[in-house]
Amino acid sequence: MSYPDYAEASAIAERVERFVRDVVVPYERDARRDHHNCPTEALIVELRQKAREAGVMTPHILSDGSHLSHRGTALVLTKTGLSPLGPLACNTAAPDEGNMYLLGKVGSPEIKARFLEPLVLGEARSAFFMTEPASEEGAGSDPSMMKTACRRDGDGWVIRGRKAFITGADGAQIGVVMAKADEGACMFLVDLPNPSIRIEQVPRTIDSSMPGGHATLYIDDLYVPANQMLGDAGEGFRYAQVRLAPARLTHCMRWYGACLRANEIATGYANRRTAFGKLLIDHEGVGFMLAENLIELQQVELMIDWCADALDKGLQGITESSMAKVAVSEALMRVADRCVQVMGGSGLTEETIVEQVFREIRAFRIYDGPTEVHKWSIAKKIKRDWSMKP
Repeated sequence: MSYPDYAEASAIAERVERFVRDVVVPYERDARRDHHNCPTEALIVELRQKAREAGVMTPHILSDGSHLSHRGTALVLTKTGLSPLGPLACNTAAPDEGNMYLLGKVGSPEIKARFLEPLVLGEARSAFFMTEPASEEGAGSDPSMMKTACRRDGDGWVIRGRKAFITGADGAQIGVVMAKADEGACMFLVDLPNPSIRIEQVPRTIDSSMPGGHATLYIDDLYVPANQMLGDAGEGFRYAQVRLAPARLTHCMRWYGACLRANEIATGYANRRTAFGKLLIDHEGVGFMLAENLIELQQVELMIDWCADALDKGLQGITESSMAKVAVSEALMRVADRCVQVMGGSGLTEETIVEQVFREIRAFRIYDGPTEVHKWSIAKKIKRDWSMKP
């Protein structure tokens, strides 16, 4: 594995791993959790201060504002993922990481100064307002069906509609809002909280690693100045693609790290626990599960590296990221499930992070596009490519 910033990324990843293992992991038993069992703002603030002191705050964005390559980012974000709290502490968590990438690529100087800088410094959280309630014939996970509308109003725009499963909206200071105008999709930056954005509910979900949960909310005649639009009217879907492909992959990176740690814990358990006269690892049924984990974890690493390389070469990565998202999420689900199974009853408790990782990976198979949606997208490309053959 070699690429231009490999040495630099490796050095950063090593510092991040030491920080996560030595400083963050002990916080996994910290009781500061909200009613959805998500980390509280006080816990995040404390962890981020420690990350600043250790020099690992937003480690994939360099001091000159440039990013590591996607392959370099994979090395670093995998290490932040070794604890469910790691991405929050190091400021590499979703949705902030994807929003920072988007604003860094397409934001105006004014938008970067006002909205990107506090995100990079870890002084603000953000939310990405795209998904809509499917029960109301809204977009669900299909942005082309978007119902949230925006219209010109003087020197700005007015937005109205409903959004659902908006990660981190409760407690965020910055919002990236997608809406549809006559010209097509548009994307806006807004300050939060805002009286025109009303959170209706934050449902309890199977995962608990993302502060603020996944809110359903109503946008009621939200006024946004024209200079807070990203680009021009009608370019929203193009900008969404700038964000979505890399963000799918960084999800894979973080949860790969989490499953590496879960597998470490399960392996340690199997090598210490005795049952039926011998160590668990010496029972073929257990040893084979751990062997299968190593095989699939290696496949996951290779898939992430392959997709990251495609992005580094300048490809849009739509199909590549869909393939990676499917392959990685499904493989990690099997890995996490085996870790629980190897540990038996202990794997069902909060004594280790294995139980949480299992829940988080189950949710990962849904968010950023369910497996079936990505397969459907890939199948459409297969048909399109076949039809173009001479």
